[in-house]
Amino acid sequence: MKNTAIVKVFSDIADLLELKGENAFKIRAYQKAARAIEHYPKEIRIMLDEGENLRNIPGVGEAIAKKTTELVTTGKLGYYENLKAEFPEGITNLLAIPGIGPKTANRLSSELGVSSVDALEQAIKGGRVAKLFRLGDKTADNIRQQIQALRRKDQRIPIGEALPIVDEILGSLRSLPGVRNLTYAGSLRRFRQTLGDIDLMGTADNPKEVIDTFVALPHMGQVLAQGSTKASAIAPGGLQVDLRMVEHDSFGSMLQYFTGSKQHNISLRERGHRQGLKLSEYGITDLATDKLEKFAIEEDFYHRLGLQYIPPELREAQGEVERAEQGTLPKLVELSDIKGNLHSHTDWSDGRNSIEEMVLAAKKLGYQYIAITDHSAAYGLDAERVRRQIAEIRALRERLDGIHVLTGIEVDIFADGRLDLPHEILSQLDIVIGAVHSAMNQSEEKMTRRVLSAIGDPDIDIIAHPTGRLLGECQPPIAIDLEAIFRAAVKNNKVLEINAWPGRLDLNDIHAFRARELGVKLAIDTDAHTVADLDFMRFGVGVARRAWCEPQHILNTLSLEQVLGFLSKK
Repeated sequence: MKNTAIVKVFSDIADLLELKGENAFKIRAYQKAARAIEHYPKEIRIMLDEGENLRNIPGVGEAIAKKTTELVTTGKLGYYENLKAEFPEGITNLLAIPGIGPKTANRLSSELGVSSVDALEQAIKGGRVAKLFRLGDKTADNIRQQIQALRRKDQRIPIGEALPIVDEILGSLRSLPGVRNLTYAGSLRRFRQTLGDIDLMGTADNPKEVIDTFVALPHMGQVLAQGSTKASAIAPGGLQVDLRMVEHDSFGSMLQYFTGSKQHNISLRERGHRQGLKLSEYGITDLATDKLEKFAIEEDFYHRLGLQYIPPELREAQGEVERAEQGTLPKLVELSDIKGNLHSHTDWSDGRNSIEEMVLAAKKLGYQYIAITDHSAAYGLDAERVRRQIAEIRALRERLDGIHVLTGIEVDIFADGRLDLPHEILSQLDIVIGAVHSAMNQSEEKMTRRVLSAIGDPDIDIIAHPTGRLLGECQPPIAIDLEAIFRAAVKNNKVLEINAWPGRLDLNDIHAFRARELGVKLAIDTDAHTVADLDFMRFGVGVARRAWCEPQHILNTLSLEQVLGFLSKK
């Protein structure tokens, strides 16, 4: 049983307990456990195989640890099965709709026989929900609107598609007079890989002018709501964008609240309560005096609670509050720490720009080095073309100052683990990246053996996009034992890639967290195929920050001399 299946069970248990009217602490315990396991970087089955105590997972106590063990070892949980038997089938589907609480869900299910969102929508259209005691037309229409909003959120958009849209919106609004703060919040600010909607926040001397400009932007579609300080509209791709304009002196606490995550904010509220404080989007209230303290900046909000400032990417209720209390949060890697790009393509294979154009673009970004790693024979360069490219790069080095160009290749790992080019060619290159591009449907055993073979090859330096996934497309991750891959990478001193191309983001944050934890060296690379693609580095840095990575965990935060030294040792 995978962690995702365990998360679903505990989330359902929390919903069902809410239906029963159980106490909030019991409900919250299951919600917290589900969230913790969802973001835990190690599979529970591996922890049990290794005899590790499940209570090491933040948010998992003794009772839930026992239930988790039962789930993984038997494939089912008696407590869950008995709880489900007390309710009509499918009732948890209704609780997923905002605005529908336990009592309403119970009535819709028991009195109308509704057990799915689609069935509920049909019941609304047929007038059956409006006729239900004490609901009426207005409540039925509100539920219908919430269903539509939920469906928009279910159509999640990769962050690589959403962020450029947001950049354009913010760019249009920041030029308005009197605008002091304007940024994104929510899951985008926490750098989740896919987004259901966008929260924007800001302050301005004339907030209504900002709101009016926002809804009138040429690329904004349907306006869902508009007031003097808040508006919602549909952006390209069906993305709902909500804009809130708040008071200058409340911006910090508002930004903190709307950044989330929900469980992170619950952890903060619990801490505040123990200190005699009440937390809200408006600030922090001293319960003894009923005095509200507002915060213009987030840092002051966290410091008021006796905590280090917690970067948005860490706010997922994964022990960050406890670490902030101890003052031991990591100093996360930043875009400015990156000193080069080690995975890029040119018009020698499937890229669009010449070697020189790619190098000059990297130099403009302030990089000390760039590796040219076009595809190998199966998709690009055979042995003879590799030799010719090496000669061209060496000649370019003589002509260009201020940046070093590494010779390299992205060599295909064949289905049997062999590499696409021989040792006598690969040994002439500064850097060799291995990648799987074919036979993607191999069994986990075969795929793992295939990649392990490449990791054991002395010519390989980096394994690119290790799970092979493509976000939002029909190519799922390959079946592979990442735990075995990580351990082999450490043993063989090989680097694994966080591929920053927004269509991949591979390794993802959870996998990169585990790799870092085991001591794997990581590289954040753009896999650039054009000069514009070099700007993708920010997406990879976002993934690394969510994985709690510091600069020392990332190969390409090293200077040119250090990188060349690392590669030469291999």
